[in-house]
Amino acid sequence: MPTLDEVRTRIGIAGHSGKGVRSDCRVSVEPTRTGGIQLELKSRVESYYGESIRQSALEILHALHVTDAKVSIEDEGALPFALAARVEAAARDAGFTGETNLPEPVSAHLVSPRDRMRRSRLYLPGAEPKYFVNAALYKPDAIILDLEDSVHVDDKYAARLLVRNALRSVDFGAAERMVRINQSPLALQDLDAVVPQRPDLILLPKAETPQQVLEIDRHIAGLEEKCGFKDKIWLMPILESALGIENAFAIATCSERIAALTIGLEDYTADLGVVKTRAGEETLFARARVVNAARAAGLQAIDSVYGDVGDLDGLRIWSDWSHALGFEGMGCVHPSQIELVHQSFSPTALEIEKSLKIVTAFAEARAQGRSVVSVGSKMIDPPVVQRAVQVVKRARALGMIQCAEDGRTS
Repeated sequence: MPTLDEVRTRIGIAGHSGKGVRSDCRVSVEPTRTGGIQLELKSRVESYYGESIRQSALEILHALHVTDAKVSIEDEGALPFALAARVEAAARDAGFTGETNLPEPVSAHLVSPRDRMRRSRLYLPGAEPKYFVNAALYKPDAIILDLEDSVHVDDKYAARLLVRNALRSVDFGAAERMVRINQSPLALQDLDAVVPQRPDLILLPKAETPQQVLEIDRHIAGLEEKCGFKDKIWLMPILESALGIENAFAIATCSERIAALTIGLEDYTADLGVVKTRAGEETLFARARVVNAARAAGLQAIDSVYGDVGDLDGLRIWSDWSHALGFEGMGCVHPSQIELVHQSFSPTALEIEKSLKIVTAFAEARAQGRSVVSVGSKMIDPPVVQRAVQVVKRARALGMIQCAEDGRTS
């Protein structure tokens, strides 16, 4: 069994600095036997915030029982939540243990209902704090702090701390706060870090069996009980393989914690051994299967991302088709995609007008004891009325009823 001194033989490093880096910092912690904490700071804003940065770093180091070490901070405008995460990650990488000194929380976040609007969800790489700070300005329905594919394997631990602090300290506005965790065994470590900060929803990647989902469900439930949370943190399994698609309904119905079902097309097409195309014909079966399973289970069906950021025409075609298939939203990899996605998944002024007429005619027919509903010269079947009710409900949720004449609105 190595001694503590033997463990602390390497330099701990976390974060990034240099050309093109914003809102981040690079921290190194080198254990020494004597000399106390020798802190060297290089910062663009040292004359304004240098003393504050030093004080914050020292508080975190003391909480982690760092007494003797050479500490270097190369600051590129990191906010306190990012600085705290980077200092802690570097100190722990160097072998130090101790209490976590969490940053101050933002104002209380409203609990997210299971059936809330999820037209767009914007992916934010979990290792890049520069994307966190302004995400709310683009008004996505949800943000995803991603710990999986966008994070290099060497950055997993540091990103976990960064996402934990961001959930606590960054104001994401009205956006639902989601976290995409890693696959097991890292999944449980991710949950241990982020669940106490009360995200709204956990995205479970590469879900293939109900057992995978239930393992995550049980772990979240234990953490919720420990933290005293009364409201559920929701789950959204991502189906990304042929096996996952085959088990879609079983996965969708295995837990009351599941709010929506989604699909990951890059991994799915790789599993099939086919090329993902702009037209998407090779994934039609899988996408339709996800929609059908979600609807059968009473869940939302959410589509994958459209990966070509520069192809906005292709995105419009894809998102309109996605809506026509029965999806209620899709992922976004860039803020420029959000407005188009919102347009595709919002009813048009004409749809709202027709639906209001149908709903009104149905209400009048019922009030008069008539079983036949007609609008103009057309007879209206019950399924048509049901669709119209859903359109009106969605329009009201979006605040579009009073401005329907303005056309399609995000």
